[in-house]
Amino acid sequence: MQPSFVAPPVPERSRPLGALAGDALRRPGGRRAVSVLSVVLFLAGVVMFAYPVGTDLYSQYQQGRLQQAFDDPEVRAAYAERRIPVGDGLTTLRIPKLDVEILVVEGTTPAALRAGAGHYETSPLPGEPGNVAIAGHRTTYGRPFNRMDELTEGDVVELETPFAVHTYRAVGDFDGHGNPWVVPPTDFSVVAQEGTKSLLTLTTCHPKGSARQRLIMRFELVKSETIVPEAKKS
Repeated sequence: MQPSFVAPPVPERSRPLGALAGDALRRPGGRRAVSVLSVVLFLAGVVMFAYPVGTDLYSQYQQGRLQQAFDDPEVRAAYAERRIPVGDGLTTLRIPKLDVEILVVEGTTPAALRAGAGHYETSPLPGEPGNVAIAGHRTTYGRPFNRMDELTEGDVVELETPFAVHTYRAVGDFDGHGNPWVVPPTDFSVVAQEGTKSLLTLTTCHPKGSARQRLIMRFELVKSETIVPEAKKS
């Protein structure tokens, strides 16, 4: 009699995972698969490490190039006439507590922000009444706002333009929330204009390494000092 077509018997006890992995590694195809996976994981690790470093180097290059152009006397005239092109230097931002000094460019396009920080075009210029708004990177492209969550009430920020140095001081809690505070990325009310007060709002991604939310810090103008241009040499 010919044997019937039946499934092979199932062992009473399944083999341990380690034994199965050992069998796979002993096969040529299994060893190749593990080698390929190892290379892929290694390359992924290299990319994850190198990407922030690469963006920082690019930002440093951009900052040097922009600073040279910002020192040109013609910038004063362009600034006075409010015709700073998107991507060009607008103001130097200093945060003494965080040891930050960076040239902020006009505009918040992805290309402009690769310099590190950008000024919202629809907001006033530094020192003017209204809400001056600046966005900056937190973990890439120089990461100027990496430690923004460490700022507290009373900390100061300076914005230097070709005409003046404007000092802003961080305000305390207001409108039922702290300062800094977190909002959804769609909440543009944080950069809206609020009456005649002279404010400064810094925005960055939150949490670090994610664009899921935005971290916001609010300041108020406390002092403006005019810069006297150097006399032209004869």
